[in-house]
Amino acid sequence: MTILANDGITLKGIEALEKAGFEVNITKVAQNQLENFINDNNIDGVLVNSNTQIRQELIEACPSLKLIGNSSVNMDNIDVDFAIDNGLHVINPKNASASSVAELVFAHLFGMARFLHSSNREMPLEGDMRFKELNKAYALGTELRGKTIGILGFDKVGQEVAKIAIGLGMHVMAYDDFVEEATITLDFYNQQKIDFTIHTDAIDDVFKESDFISLHLTNHEDYIITATEFDKMKEGVGFINTAKGGILNEVDLVSAIESGKVQYAGLDVFETEPTPAVQLLMNSEISLSPNIGSSTKEAQERAGLELANQIIKLLN
Repeated sequence: MTILANDGITLKGIEALEKAGFEVNITKVAQNQLENFINDNNIDGVLVNSNTQIRQELIEACPSLKLIGNSSVNMDNIDVDFAIDNGLHVINPKNASASSVAELVFAHLFGMARFLHSSNREMPLEGDMRFKELNKAYALGTELRGKTIGILGFDKVGQEVAKIAIGLGMHVMAYDDFVEEATITLDFYNQQKIDFTIHTDAIDDVFKESDFISLHLTNHEDYIITATEFDKMKEGVGFINTAKGGILNEVDLVSAIESGKVQYAGLDVFETEPTPAVQLLMNSEISLSPNIGSSTKEAQERAGLELANQIIKLLN
């Protein structure tokens, strides 16, 4: 069987597939050439990320396809339901990037709490002329220790966020559509471990009590956070979205920032990728990153191996 790793796969993933008898093709095929390439080479499975679209028309035109793999947790680039209804396996590495996403959440949180997202814009421009004024402007940062973080979505990623928060001495509140409680294990460098059991809360309680809120509810298509939800939050809350574009109303977020309800926000995903709204990009109270939550070397290594193991299990 032949697997086309159109958007790449790690060496460990290739080795695992080849050891199991698969042929791995790592040719990068342009979107408009993908149909012909799959059919001409009798491709059984295709591995992609958000750069490649696997839509109904392509699936219908490629009868050899048995499996679609996505290296990203976000599956918006694939017509998943249509593929499954037509007998294809659709897979992704659900847990490979959890630690990477959680660390990015705190990269944004640390930066926002100390105004780095803003001072990094101002210092190159005016640091030599307005040093004392900038010192005064950014001198009233906030420590995370002792603060409450609300985690909306308590699957593997949300639980990894909780691990870091607990290690920092934060109070963790969580909401999830399905998870009622979870045991969080903190692993230390010397092989010691400590378990914490966290019970999830009503979502309105999370809104009301949290100093910072991190969004991880990915199984939704419509807005989860709008002006209604912002109204329920603390005054001056910090808000993070590394989960998915289109579940946060960005217009309402900007309004909440302008009113002071949200003091600062961190965004890694956007409604209109790859062209985020200008009012977000130019807002000095928003910490920005270009959808890199799962993009670490370690996460890619784990993802490649996890995808390979799933393919071997399903097709071999």
